[in-house]
Amino acid sequence: MSTKARFLICSPDHYEVDYVINPWMEGNVHKASPPVAASQWEALRGLLEQEADLERITPQPGLPDMVFTANAGVVVGRKCVLSRFLHQERQGEEPYFKKWFKKQRFEVFELPADLPFEGAGDALFDRERGCVWAGYGFRSELAAHPLLAEWLNIDVHSLRLIDPRFYHLDTCFCPLEDGCVLYYPAAFDAYSNHEIEKRVPEEKRIAVGETDATRFACNAINLDRRIILNQASAELRSRLEATGFSVFETALGEFMKAGGSARCLTLRVNDPAPAGAKAATSVQSREVRLEGHLLDSGLLDRALEATIHNGGSFQILHFNLGKQRQSTSHAEIKISAPSGEVLDTVMAGVIALGAVAAPTEETDAELKPVTQAGVAPEDFLATNIYPTEVRLNGQWRGVQDQRMDAVIVVDSRLETARCALFRNLKNGELVVVGSAGVRTVRKTESRDDRGRGSAEHEFSFMGAGVSSERRVELVVDQISWEMRRLREQGGRIVVVPGPVVIHTGAGEYLAWLVRAGYVQAVLGGNAIGAHDIEQALMGTSLGVDLKQGKSMEGGHRHHLKAINTIRRCGSIARAVEMGVLTSGVFYECVRRGVPFSLAGSIRDDGPLPDTQMDLIKAQEDYARLLKGADLILMLSSMLHSIGVGNMTPAGVRLVCVDINPAVVTKLSDRGSVESVGLVTDVGLFLNLLTQRLRKLDGERMP
Repeated sequence: MSTKARFLICSPDHYEVDYVINPWMEGNVHKASPPVAASQWEALRGLLEQEADLERITPQPGLPDMVFTANAGVVVGRKCVLSRFLHQERQGEEPYFKKWFKKQRFEVFELPADLPFEGAGDALFDRERGCVWAGYGFRSELAAHPLLAEWLNIDVHSLRLIDPRFYHLDTCFCPLEDGCVLYYPAAFDAYSNHEIEKRVPEEKRIAVGETDATRFACNAINLDRRIILNQASAELRSRLEATGFSVFETALGEFMKAGGSARCLTLRVNDPAPAGAKAATSVQSREVRLEGHLLDSGLLDRALEATIHNGGSFQILHFNLGKQRQSTSHAEIKISAPSGEVLDTVMAGVIALGAVAAPTEETDAELKPVTQAGVAPEDFLATNIYPTEVRLNGQWRGVQDQRMDAVIVVDSRLETARCALFRNLKNGELVVVGSAGVRTVRKTESRDDRGRGSAEHEFSFMGAGVSSERRVELVVDQISWEMRRLREQGGRIVVVPGPVVIHTGAGEYLAWLVRAGYVQAVLGGNAIGAHDIEQALMGTSLGVDLKQGKSMEGGHRHHLKAINTIRRCGSIARAVEMGVLTSGVFYECVRRGVPFSLAGSIRDDGPLPDTQMDLIKAQEDYARLLKGADLILMLSSMLHSIGVGNMTPAGVRLVCVDINPAVVTKLSDRGSVESVGLVTDVGLFLNLLTQRLRKLDGERMP
């Protein structure tokens, strides 16, 4: 090294674990041993004095974590950016560190009081690359990184921490001499690991396992070819020595009780500013606006959670809380992400929740042409179920054919936009990419509890909730009221039944719904058709007598015999015309002119001649029958229901009934406030539903 290292340290005179602000402190409050801590600190100081100059800051009573001087700030050259501690317990340290740096004649920069940043705990200088690696996710905010780049005049690379045990970057990442990096990959998200791999050659990356990571092996001090750390496994020591480093272990277990080790106990204050460095960062930000009953509905929480989950960071710039019960609230939020690509992902998540760009940031949608038929541009915007608008030539235009998991194709000449599937994309078509110039139009989230009203009032579902069996009768009352209203008004009700409907003996109830005019389309698979027809022809389902509940001898052939019979006739409709099929769900569909579509799969026997084995054609047929649907009943058919859900825009009411809670949750989680999941036996549900509808119709019960 050309310059002798100089460190700021603080003796542990007042060190103790007095509170809990990280996972390491849990269970260790008042369990640290001051004498042992002092002995361990002195041992570390002795190792450092052999190679470095040490500066001391006076410890202060009531500030037990002041011993971790790495968090005082980040220093490059003669510039220091002071910390803004997240937790109140450490904020009292700030004026003492500021006074010390001022006295040493550093140029001191202070972040806004509401922008957390915890110094060299989350900002590590890489001498080889002349850059700063900056962490965010737990203690420091991403929005601080552009200021670090500007004030220190240096390139800043942002890394997101995802494991709360490694709440500071210096607990899981350590730049070493000669361009090597010691790090724990599992502490970072996929984007951050990619950034590390992109900037550090494989032969320079020293990845550690969980055992070494939890011993804080990455929280090391590097002095030339010497590495000082708490503890290293034999394997890690061997790898470091093979790379040319000498490893010095010094026990620091008392400080690990507070979540710190060697690096945390020191702050290097004479890292030279790299020659020719320029301020640079890939962090991008965008301001958005949310409106609605933000607190009561949880909309604000969901937007902020979506931001964090997708790798972003946020600042609430303004928040206006509605003062009356029906007043709406407004929030303006600055969203930041480590790159434009991540920002687009974050923005897509909050746009889906109804966030719109701040007026000052409204721009037209970005369009890119399709260069290969059936393939979208790499950075396409994926659609959701909610009505969407795109900005074209300064005007917002509604997107037609709204559905989930599609892309938006724009006709720039006509200034129109529509959702399109990958397979339908043609060369030269313009596709919306990124998130600029796109907004989702959602109803203001209501603060009212869903489902409390009686069946005599306007129908409302339970806010995408999953209801248990004790709620069956209440939900059935609501659903029956709505179904009858839709029938009277000429609405469309689509049913997506699985074969369990037949197995539970509920086929007769579904057949009645079709006969009574409560069903306008049936979407299923080969199995629902085969077992419905088996039950109609032979009284069994999968060979089980539905009246006696007993397996019939040779019954395993029954569904095949049913399929074979229909194949002989040529179609289900032809079997009805010939008098072969005289009852059942699909008999009623044919007699009442109710269209149905059976989508095939690799597991299908036969199949029935009506089953569409071309998956793309089956999807198109489903989409055709779903047009104009007002209510969809999903009855114990997970895969077909998920497919239907993806094709259905918001505003269509969904009811998912299944005995398996996982299936119900999957469908309810699509996010529509018009959906409800009901965990119950589908036979019980259909029995109660037909009873209620017959009562409403004034029909005598059988």
